[in-house]
Amino acid sequence: MTVDLEALYIDLHRHAELSFQETRTAGVVTRELGELGIEFEEGIGRTGVVGVIRNGDGPVVWLRADMDALPVQEQTGLAYASTARGVDPAGTDVPVMHACGHDMHVTCLLGALEQLLATREEWSGTIVAVFQPAEEYGAGSQAMIADGVLERFPKPDIVLGQHVTPLPAGTIGVRSGTQMAASDGLTVTLLGRGGHGSRPHSTIDPVVMAAATVMRLQTIVSREVDPRDVAVVTVGSIHAGLKNNIIPAEARLELSLRYPDDEARERVLAKVERVVRAEAQASGADEEPVIVIDHSLPPTINDVHATAQLTLAFDRAFGEGTVVDPGMFTGSEDVSWFAREAGAPLVFWFWGGIDPQAFADAKAAGTIDRDIPTNHSPFFAPVLRPTLDLGVGALVVAAREFLS
Repeated sequence: MTVDLEALYIDLHRHAELSFQETRTAGVVTRELGELGIEFEEGIGRTGVVGVIRNGDGPVVWLRADMDALPVQEQTGLAYASTARGVDPAGTDVPVMHACGHDMHVTCLLGALEQLLATREEWSGTIVAVFQPAEEYGAGSQAMIADGVLERFPKPDIVLGQHVTPLPAGTIGVRSGTQMAASDGLTVTLLGRGGHGSRPHSTIDPVVMAAATVMRLQTIVSREVDPRDVAVVTVGSIHAGLKNNIIPAEARLELSLRYPDDEARERVLAKVERVVRAEAQASGADEEPVIVIDHSLPPTINDVHATAQLTLAFDRAFGEGTVVDPGMFTGSEDVSWFAREAGAPLVFWFWGGIDPQAFADAKAAGTIDRDIPTNHSPFFAPVLRPTLDLGVGALVVAAREFLS
């Protein structure tokens, strides 16, 4: 069997699925693993799949790919653009798109497994391929851990993973230490007192409270965090009211917070809570706001020695200049839960998916932020070649570097 990477990727892209709903995607994965003759189990952490290649004595290497898509209406104009729809946790019908490239991750891991099988006489050890659900919720890895993935399968001596990103295709970005930020997702419910829109004096308006809170939250990073440090406070959604002449009883804010380490996390969380409670008090609220942490992700920290070893391996395989230091990304990942819970080192890298000429033109014009779509954009669409080839090759090189 030879995996048709382009056809597989296009199929996954067209049939994007939301977090913990990746049943079709998991079915594609199990079909491909079965055709390759790889043993597997499905339904781990609800929709996760794990494949195992046992090839004699040696280290255990985990290779991880995430599978879920996002509630985004695709606007790439591609012939294979997603028209999929799904139902989000609130019960709302939404468009679904692989706007973060997880379809590329799944495709490349399946392609890498085929190559590793074909060269199994050249290495020994065990490969555990983890196809993880619900990375976008920050919950999929922990769901698999809770379902016993570390007990049911050989524990890793190292965990490896990768993410396609808006770097030039043909480029690998990796650094030792903190590669991606820690994050928390918060839901803040501001409790007011509703009433008629014509009698605002008889109410405690949570919409005004929310507006004041959003504006004050922006001063945490701009006025309370050292400019040399990294922190992000984003209010991603505001929900309040149903009609223009009714002042609602509550407003809900959804926040995304990012920081490089646990110490910064504690500081920023405390500042957010202070602002939220102070604005509620300033508005005369009778009830304290409710602050719920929906999910927490640790920083993605690459092992120093393993990263140096892998960087040299990438240079040998793909030529010097292929690997760049992309700096710390303020995005977050849940892959590190596997390494943390297993007590194993982690190396997580990025690889480029943007047409190199388009990237070079945008860089020369100073318009990268405007002209190069990023992950989660409705316009994000990795070029198929050489993105697929390098994504497969990087996983193969990485796995073999840490196998006997």
